[in-house]
Amino acid sequence: MRPVIQNRASHIEFHPHPLMKNPHVQTLLGAFWQGRWPDYQAQQHQVALPDGDALVLHDDCPESWNPGDRITMLVHGLGGCHQSNYMVRISDKLKQIGVRCFRLDLRGCGAGKQLATRPFHAGCSDDASAAVQFLADHCPGSPCTIVGFSMGGNIVLKLAGESGAETPGNLDSAFAVAPPVDLASCCDNMSLGLNRLYDRNFVRSLIRHVKARDITHPDPDGVFFEKLPAKLREFDSTFTAPLAGFDSVEDYYARASAGPLLKDIRIPTHILTAADDPLVPIEIFSTFDLSDTISMQTAEHGGHLGFMACYKQVADRRWMDLQVIQWIQKLGHTAAVDFNSPVRSNAS
Repeated sequence: MRPVIQNRASHIEFHPHPLMKNPHVQTLLGAFWQGRWPDYQAQQHQVALPDGDALVLHDDCPESWNPGDRITMLVHGLGGCHQSNYMVRISDKLKQIGVRCFRLDLRGCGAGKQLATRPFHAGCSDDASAAVQFLADHCPGSPCTIVGFSMGGNIVLKLAGESGAETPGNLDSAFAVAPPVDLASCCDNMSLGLNRLYDRNFVRSLIRHVKARDITHPDPDGVFFEKLPAKLREFDSTFTAPLAGFDSVEDYYARASAGPLLKDIRIPTHILTAADDPLVPIEIFSTFDLSDTISMQTAEHGGHLGFMACYKQVADRRWMDLQVIQWIQKLGHTAAVDFNSPVRSNAS
């Protein structure tokens, strides 16, 4: 039986510290303020894909978890992996409320660097679907929530929209934070003003990723390094689109964007965004119809995956984490843990 979530859920308002309202401050603090780091204790599972590539799932299982209890799969954003700050923190907190959490490394990312010949991309919902089906086989009878961040959020929403009521495995709910549901618009937005710094940073990171990939999977023609791309659109045109099987970068952005599929989502789904997100302009969400199973929450501030709150509101300042945890708690069968009390998480 699928959980029932009201279409417009009520949530506490986000209150950033007065010195942290700037969206770039929020974004950078959210990305680089690590806090304490828990020891890695996850068990790794490989998910074989039909084309011979493989994904890696990192299994964080609480001692209190029993077969049939809820599980969650986290999907990282562009340039991320299972070790991304938000992935580690939220998995640790889910573990505290008794939810078994699987952190997914997309193709060629994290522990899966040498397990893929094709690249990950913003529309690889088929890979996410394969991982969800693996979890259904590995944890039979356990309802599954998928949570995606930034690019991972787009993947999660695309999967939910494509599936409609016939979701893979035991998938019954979804949560997306700052999803770029219109990839072309988001890419154009990153060419404006200070946002160009993020554009360059993403490209540098992706070039390093491709060079590392080139060691184990050489490009026989060397075409990808004739001229290093300076913008994300150039990178996607030169590398992502052709290797992922798209006709062009325009074809990639059009077919991989989750926006047109939001109206087709049939499982309870929550979208968390910030009105001042420098990477995902809030205006894009008004161009798409939302199904009545989607609840959407927009904070006035928060930047991109930032949402660094004042201490009085959230003990470890991670308001985004709290929204994910509370939403999953509403699905039921979780322990009652108050993350607003003095910091409990090892990954705060």
